[in-house]
Amino acid sequence: MHFTSEQHLDDGVLEREFTLGEIPGILWTPASASTSAPAPLILLGHPPLGLRTMYPRLAGRARHAAADGFAAATIELPGSGDRPRWAAAEQARADLRRAMEAGEPVGDEIIDALVLPLVEKSVPEWQAALDALLSLPEIGGPVGYSGGVISIGIRLAVVEPRISAAVLFAGSLVPAAMFEEARRVTIPLHVLLQWDDEGNDRQAALDLFDAFGSKEKTLHANMGGHSGVPQFAGDAAARFFARHLH
Repeated sequence: MHFTSEQHLDDGVLEREFTLGEIPGILWTPASASTSAPAPLILLGHPPLGLRTMYPRLAGRARHAAADGFAAATIELPGSGDRPRWAAAEQARADLRRAMEAGEPVGDEIIDALVLPLVEKSVPEWQAALDALLSLPEIGGPVGYSGGVISIGIRLAVVEPRISAAVLFAGSLVPAAMFEEARRVTIPLHVLLQWDDEGNDRQAALDLFDAFGSKEKTLHANMGGHSGVPQFAGDAAARFFARHLH
């Protein structure tokens, strides 16, 4: 991990950009973090729209986490932002747009092509980032995952034992194969669902929640579209992490 820039935000949070090989990322550390009192870590998931596009929302979530004493970090997803173009992913996105613009149902073949390769490529990168982040003296466990793409969160919850709790955003298409993986998830979950999300299959989201194998799982559903998550929903997610990561 190589830090490329740093700045102190007005609430005392230290924001550092880094690269991990070819992968860009950002780490936010609360002022309370130190070698004698390392901060728990939350990994911030996001859709493959590029870190620059997602930065305002990611920084807001990170500062909210820092106010609760958590460090937060994110990485650029494969084929996004300044990373090399990924022809197969761009084709899958084009097929999705074409189906949605035509008012056609989005078939399993498109969903699989869009999501499964992204999961296969990105999850090992998240694990490599976690290795590097936990080697920093001011960062410690436990670790949480927050956000989407929900299939990435599912895979990480299954294969990464250092993640002990997750807040998952039910706002992305989910391949049928991920429902089987969901049954193997056992960590505490807090799932956010926007009831009127225009790009999300509500029933599929409910079926996925039902499939999760966790003994502790909470579904927090709110009226409104994809980007209309109310502030109190974020507050509830923060309380969930406070219970499980402090």
